[in-house]
Amino acid sequence: MVMVVVSAAAMAQKPACFNLWPKGAPNKNGDEQDTAKVWVYLPDKKMATGRAVVICPGGGYQHLAMDHEGHDWATFFNQEGVAAIVLKYRMPHGNHKVPIADAEEAIKMVRRNAAQWNINPNDIGIMGSSAGGHLASTIATHSEKNAKPNFQILFYPVITMMPDITHKGSRTNFLGEDPKKKDEREYSNDLQVTRVTPRAWIALSDDDHSVLPANGVNYYVELYRHDVPASLHVYPSGGHGWGFRSAFRYHIEMVLELKAWLKSF
Repeated sequence: MVMVVVSAAAMAQKPACFNLWPKGAPNKNGDEQDTAKVWVYLPDKKMATGRAVVICPGGGYQHLAMDHEGHDWATFFNQEGVAAIVLKYRMPHGNHKVPIADAEEAIKMVRRNAAQWNINPNDIGIMGSSAGGHLASTIATHSEKNAKPNFQILFYPVITMMPDITHKGSRTNFLGEDPKKKDEREYSNDLQVTRVTPRAWIALSDDDHSVLPANGVNYYVELYRHDVPASLHVYPSGGHGWGFRSAFRYHIEMVLELKAWLKSF
């Protein structure tokens, strides 16, 4: 099993890159050089399951860890027959509508191109790590119609915007220096779970001191409470930000558990 994982990670796939907003982006963030893009990694047609996942890297809503939380995942998903769409979303600079618009448009874009890319429009998920996990869970709990994902995959996610257990940098960058109480609650995504929230796979480390594990655990509890199928994986160590890095002590276990979950539905 170890050889299978290592050999899959070593294979490369050349993606197609697209400007997400060729006619201009909505919801300006004050940085005209910050453009949203997607890289589309499609699996071999013989292996394609029709499933796709939009990947949102983390970085505290300040920068993006595009490799180990983005591009490095593409081969893994392609080997599972899943199309991987890596999203470079724009930084909010206090305007939370900016990254939300980018993530929603990425899902819509995949659905618009579903036939051409051999994708089932009803089997498109969203994945995110850290602040990207907050963005992914925001889309999972808030978005509707063509922007709503069918499943979600979250790694050590920021979930709440409440000041007690949030990641303060992500909260400030997303909502601004002095957010309104209603916005704190609105984007505390554990409080926004309903019975139609898509199924979830959540992974984190017990010793994560950057984004407290309570974020992901509380989200899982709310999913369970609302009868949403969910799988929670808490690893004994690893800290924060391991992504697809093989140096993460539980990398092999994590990959096999995610593979099993993807085959479960």
